[in-house]
Amino acid sequence: MLLNKYCKPILIAICIGLFITACTNNDKPAESPSTPTSADIVPVQMPYTVVKTYPHNPKSFTEGLEFHDSTLYEGTGMEKESRMAIVSLFTGKDLKTIKLSDQFFGEGITLLNGKIYQLTYKSGKAFVYDAKTFKKLQEFTYEGEGWGLTNDGKEIIMSNGSSKIVYRNPETFAITKTVEVSNEKGAVTNINELELVNGFIYANIWTTKYIIKINPTTGKVEGYADFAGILEQYVPGINTQQVDEMNGIAYDSVGKRFFITGKYWPRVFEVKFN
Repeated sequence: MLLNKYCKPILIAICIGLFITACTNNDKPAESPSTPTSADIVPVQMPYTVVKTYPHNPKSFTEGLEFHDSTLYEGTGMEKESRMAIVSLFTGKDLKTIKLSDQFFGEGITLLNGKIYQLTYKSGKAFVYDAKTFKKLQEFTYEGEGWGLTNDGKEIIMSNGSSKIVYRNPETFAITKTVEVSNEKGAVTNINELELVNGFIYANIWTTKYIIKINPTTGKVEGYADFAGILEQYVPGINTQQVDEMNGIAYDSVGKRFFITGKYWPRVFEVKFN
């Protein structure tokens, strides 16, 4: 009987405690829906207008395209044919050229601090030239493949065909940062030619007619443009079996215009994103 005497008040206290706890929990405000994160961003389609077309050398296997100080620069690929050149926008002809040694397959280019940087595909070599004289100033080595190049005014930004964009010190070519590129479906691979414009990286996606717009801080793709059919529309009767992939993005920061082209394409397109 003594046991029951002392247990009963304890049980009552426990029950009261549980009741209070239940009421307290019920009084909690309902959790608000989580705010969207960068992982939830769905890229929006970017409409565009073709403003004008210009001649392009159909023998150029375009890997890099730059527009700087009213001058169009182009880097091309293929062993024994790779070069870096200043090209006339109005005729498509080379005005100044430096040819790579036959063993090198040229890739992306970018201009920074009066220098032109040019990658090679599988040789692990980057070449640096004086932008005015084309005199070779330096060589760097790196691991893996070289695809596209751009810069943010301070560092070189490089793609290698994967889903990663790599930042490099322009004086040493050492990696300073790596950004993983993804959309709402996951990693985005085959990132090729690059161009940084107004804080965003625009990139060709190899084997497609897409250009994507990447937020370099988050790595998220925030927009895309589909250029399917552009050659057939503006070059009637073209044999698409004689051209290769779309590749090459340049931006005129003064005229606020994009230039795009492709490997063996007969035209450069001046484009405005709407």
